[in-house]
Amino acid sequence: MKQQINKFVDHSFFQKSIMALIIINAVILGLETSPTITRAIGQELQLFDQAVIIIFCIELALRIYAKGLHFFKDPWGIFDFLVIGITLVPSNESLSVLRALRVLRVFRLVSAVPRLRRIVTALLHAVPGVGAIIILLLLVFYVFSVITTEIFGQNFPDWFGTLGNSMFTLFQIMTLESWSMGIVRPVMEIYPWASILFVIFITLSSFTVLNLFIAIIIDSLQTLNENKQDNEYGEKKVSENHITEKLHTELKQVRSEIEELKRMIISQSR
Repeated sequence: MKQQINKFVDHSFFQKSIMALIIINAVILGLETSPTITRAIGQELQLFDQAVIIIFCIELALRIYAKGLHFFKDPWGIFDFLVIGITLVPSNESLSVLRALRVLRVFRLVSAVPRLRRIVTALLHAVPGVGAIIILLLLVFYVFSVITTEIFGQNFPDWFGTLGNSMFTLFQIMTLESWSMGIVRPVMEIYPWASILFVIFITLSSFTVLNLFIAIIIDSLQTLNENKQDNEYGEKKVSENHITEKLHTELKQVRSEIEELKRMIISQSR
């Protein structure tokens, strides 16, 4: 029974059906944010949402039954379990945020689509390198925040009056959001040389450190793809070796049978 259910939940048709249901449910959750649509078919949308929750619970129960404890050893299985568990928490007006968390079910697409799983795995694999870059970025922010607070804080207290204000302003500059006309040019009216300081900061933060994030993630993706290819090549070689050994064994059996037939023919001819 377990094997049959395991084959059923691992079947491509079943997985694609769940994936399609997740997408439809995501669209329904988006429609529920429209007051006009809610007034027209709000009750039907709620019924469909409840039906989807029941289907997801049944699907999760089947997977747990089929996989057993191995289900909880799979990170993606735990992820699905937590997402569905959060959406089952009862909500009321005081806990309306829990109702909004229903949209977390959309993230089940990550576990359902292999390519998305590979990207998330690459991101998690890149965490150590990303952590080092975050520390480097924080150091750059701290140094320039102290500098700008000391120099520009008196004349521009809203932007650089405190260390926190300076870090938030520098974050805006790093994102290149209205950094020139909104911040740098007004500062340059009092400090003409300020452009040099901000250009150095943008070069270090936006063009150098942030690009390192992309480089590490790409390197992580490439490493995972290479490992996958190596594993597939190793499995292929093992399969080829198994087939070769099987052929050699069968060939030996055929030769022994031929030798035995020869002996029988010779003994009969005598």
